[in-house]
This record gives sequence, structure tokens and C-alpha cells, in this order.
Amino acid sequence: MAIPAEFIWQDRKRPFLGLPWSFTQYCLTEKKLLIRTGFLNRTEDEIRLYRIMDVTLHRSLGERLLGIGTIHCCSGDKTSPEFELRHIRNPSHVKDLLSDLVEEERRARRVGMREYMDDEFDHEID
Repeated sequence: MAIPAEFIWQDRKRPFLGLPWSFTQYCLTEKKLLIRTGFLNRTEDEIRLYRIMDVTLHRSLGERLLGIGTIHCCSGDKTSPEFELRHIRNPSHVKDLLSDLVEEERRARRVGMREYMDDEFDHEID
């Protein structure tokens, strides 16, 4: 499948033996991630990259054998505070690509991220 010029990466969810037999499609541009689901009733969720705060790769034994994986993302987006790119090919490459694009977009928009520490650091040291 050819990737349209505006998409840096795209893939489909691969739920059965690593084959793209699903109605969930993931598309990545320089500024946003699109998650399209459904066949008759289509839903398209758009997450701006600068809102993504954390990207984690999960690969079960079965996923590793099939060459696929799941990327879990936490974001500051109100409609999608957490989402997953489930059962995608080349997950390590996609995670690195997504992380790099998130950092570029955050730098371009001059968006900082506040780190919150656990309660153990909030108490006075005796």
C-alpha cells in the first residue's frame, strides 16, 4: 500500500496472525496522529503531536513472533488522554519516529512539560 505524500507513516491494526484484516487505520503526519476506525460508521480521532507526553512500546511473545507490537501513548488531549496503536508492524521504528516527531513539534511550538514528582519528594527531609 502506497503512503500518501502527507503521511509520514501509516498502517492498519493487525489482529489476526499479523495480517491487516481490521477497520482500524493509523496515519502519522508531521503535526498529528490520526486513528480511523469503523467500516459503515467511521470515526476519526486526531491527536496533535505536541500534546503527547509519553510513548511506551509493549510486545507480547506472540507479537514478537509475528513482528508486531502495541504502542501505548499518554496525552494531554481531553478526548483521548490515553490511546494505543495496536498490533502494528515495525513497532520499535514507529515508536522512535513518533517520539522524534513529538519532540520536534514540542520544540517548534515551545511547549514545555511539567514533571510531577511523587509524594516522597514533597515531604521535608528530617
